[in-house]
Amino acid sequence: MIERFEGDVVLKDGSLVHIRRATDEDAKPLEEFLDGLSEGSLGSRFPRKVSRGGELLSEVMPSAVQFTLVAERERKIVAEADYKTKGPDTGHVGVIVADALQRKGLGTILLAQVSQSAADSGITTFTITTPATTHYKLDFVEEMGYPTQVGAPPGFVQLTFPTSITPSGLEAFEKSEAVSTSAAVKRFLSPRSIAVIGASREKDSIGGALFSNILEGGFRGPVYPVNREAPFVQSVTAYRSVLECPGRVDLAIVVVPARYVAATVRECAQKGAPAVVVISSGFAEVGGEGLGLQEELVQVCRDSGIRLIGPNCMGIINADPEVSLNGQFAPTRPTTGGIGFLSQSGALGYAIIDQMGKLGLGMSSFVSVGNKADVSGNDLIQYWESDERTNVLLLHIESFGNPRKFARLAKRIARTKPIVVVKSGRTSAGFRGTQSHTGAIVAASDVTVDALFRQSGVSRTDTLEEMFDLAALFSTQPLPRGNRVAIVTNAGGPGILAADACEAQGLRVLELSEATRSELRKFLLPIAGTSNPVDMTSVASAGDYHRAIRAVSDDPNVDALIVIFIPPIAVETEDVASEIVLAADELKGRIPVVATFMAAKGISGQLTGKSTSVPAFPFPESAARALAQAAARRRWLDAPRGKVPQFPAIRRLEAAAVVSRALAEGRGWLDNAETHELLDCYGIREVKSVRAKTPEAAAGAAREFRGKVVLKALAPGLVHKSELGAVIVGLEAAEVDSSARRIEDRLRQGGILDAEFLIQEMVEDAAETFVGVTNDPNFGPLIACGAGGTLVELIKDVSVRLTPLTDVDASEMIRSLKTFPVLDGYRGGPKRDVEALEQLTLRLSALVEDIPEVAELDLNPVFVLDEGQGAVVADARVRVVESQNQLPLGAKKR
Repeated sequence: MIERFEGDVVLKDGSLVHIRRATDEDAKPLEEFLDGLSEGSLGSRFPRKVSRGGELLSEVMPSAVQFTLVAERERKIVAEADYKTKGPDTGHVGVIVADALQRKGLGTILLAQVSQSAADSGITTFTITTPATTHYKLDFVEEMGYPTQVGAPPGFVQLTFPTSITPSGLEAFEKSEAVSTSAAVKRFLSPRSIAVIGASREKDSIGGALFSNILEGGFRGPVYPVNREAPFVQSVTAYRSVLECPGRVDLAIVVVPARYVAATVRECAQKGAPAVVVISSGFAEVGGEGLGLQEELVQVCRDSGIRLIGPNCMGIINADPEVSLNGQFAPTRPTTGGIGFLSQSGALGYAIIDQMGKLGLGMSSFVSVGNKADVSGNDLIQYWESDERTNVLLLHIESFGNPRKFARLAKRIARTKPIVVVKSGRTSAGFRGTQSHTGAIVAASDVTVDALFRQSGVSRTDTLEEMFDLAALFSTQPLPRGNRVAIVTNAGGPGILAADACEAQGLRVLELSEATRSELRKFLLPIAGTSNPVDMTSVASAGDYHRAIRAVSDDPNVDALIVIFIPPIAVETEDVASEIVLAADELKGRIPVVATFMAAKGISGQLTGKSTSVPAFPFPESAARALAQAAARRRWLDAPRGKVPQFPAIRRLEAAAVVSRALAEGRGWLDNAETHELLDCYGIREVKSVRAKTPEAAAGAAREFRGKVVLKALAPGLVHKSELGAVIVGLEAAEVDSSARRIEDRLRQGGILDAEFLIQEMVEDAAETFVGVTNDPNFGPLIACGAGGTLVELIKDVSVRLTPLTDVDASEMIRSLKTFPVLDGYRGGPKRDVEALEQLTLRLSALVEDIPEVAELDLNPVFVLDEGQGAVVADARVRVVESQNQLPLGAKKR
């Protein structure tokens, strides 16, 4: 567990430091660090020891304490934190930070990690002490949300607090991280000066086009072209090196061959540039030598504290008129607006910027992250969360660096700003080697990503076109109150298509009230249809559109409105567009209005009013898809957030010991007894079972049961028993001996010679379900549940969520199953104990969160009994692997 404490962390000023566990080889660097501290810093950390040198060094060396962390920059230690035990479950913690880096959040990060280590080791309580004259040095402890007790020994102030971080403490930590990350991104998007290293006189080159875009975009500060050969670049004085630039450089944009990039960034560090965008390609994306070049680049940035976007990226844009930074090389200028856009693909970035301009979608900022060697999507969405100019986040991503962190951040940010994602790669080969039902099911598609987005409130689209459609709707219209849609059209055919599209997307097209229909009849022809869709016929005037929108929007059965127009000969498109926008303005945001103009697309000037704009789509299907996504977002926002339940009676240490023993023996699959013990530690109930070594013993065990039994074979490597005929159900006790011998014969033919037997109570009146886990190396554990039994992979009625599950997650995933009505008394059948199934699922979530070594776990079937009777597991399989190191709080996964 302790080896996980290593990684880069972001400070409040946006800079990086590297944290790691200290070793005995750190004696000299630690002594140099302590010698460089002020008397005030030393006195607050070592209140009873103020002499420098070996005496202080002995206080922090790993050999003298239980756990020591150090933070480094430029390969020098800049902070240290450690704890010593004072009793069986108490410890004393100390944190000290270089004077130049104090009040930047580093102490908070180190304390959180040392506390995490102590909690893992059974330490429940910490004390921290400082002289009374420097009591303010402990403010950061209370700011983290720890519940503290204050002590006042003579001359000192002492805080006592629990090592387990509280929900409020975690919230404070995340807020601190968000501030730091936002500051880091702001270095790129709001610089006061820029150096373009590799700026070219040729405007048709990447370096030339990028430099020209910055100049022509009207950047509000100095721009220094760096070119070793040319004295002038595009009529601007050039410099042979960034070190020769006469003023401060806040942002360096590098466009030089890959082999020169690391050396160039070293010069940027010497110049004091805090942020670098590397446009150049030829790094990890090409493999081979490029991997080494990227590692060298990252190390240079890490050592110097520089933040990096790229390499292999298109550049960045900040459309804020106060900045006017067009730092990319595409021949286009962005439109100012409220959309923050991230693209992982540089090639797509150009097309995206161009298309957004054509659609009238304005952006606040754009970042092409390229290889994501440092700054990632997780950093950018935290920046946009606090950016007042951004109201919609659009992400085109190809891969996740830290998906669990993305899920946590998105769940928070999506509460205030919609996040729309196009995730490339719907197919997955990641689970081809799995042997469990759960792994086989999730391998069929990227259900993992779908689960992440669903739980986090992220709107996923299949295409860029759909993403732009949704961006237009989110940035101009309110969310619908529900899923009821009215359709107003001047042609019956498109109205029917729209109604069908709405129903297909889960929207409802209900008949309008009699009062609404009566109002429509006052101005429409008798031949017009007034139910829903409202077919005003081809003779409808622009004014008829206005009056119809006002009438239909007042209907209590309408949550959203689709307005369709096909240009006839007698009516001008511009007039209809103006009346639609005027009517939408008058609604004051009560319901969303979208238009389908068969001859126009996007938000044009014709569809922009005084206080609102109406998004227009080429076909009604596009409008229905966008409204369905908006309705889904409304449901997510309105749904209760749920809580991750705590189960005080579970036995974590015993469960960990079960897994540890199996791993120590080199076994992946737990045997039947180990599986039973593991599930029992988490209160997961199993069917009554007895194990027997021979057919005769199995028959004897069967006689102890009342009624019929189930006979199963047990053997190493025997995973799917039914496929090998190793399960027989509904046996009388007298039939068990002969049945067991038949199973032995079948298994011998398959090369299995050492089988034993399991005799189980026969459960006859119950619904069969399955619950399982597969542990994705990037996303972590996924819980799947669905219809159970031998047909689970064929039926594939399954719902998937990422752990940890809340009570709301468990309820929703079970109720979303197509077969849920079977559990809920379908056609007069018995109602089953759904609550017990929810509890089982939540306990399984707790198990795999506590024991990350569980790689696959299948409970199939799970028999759900009648209401109040519970749910029991009939068959279980567990595969374990040695857990990979996890990142600590605040650490970045590249």
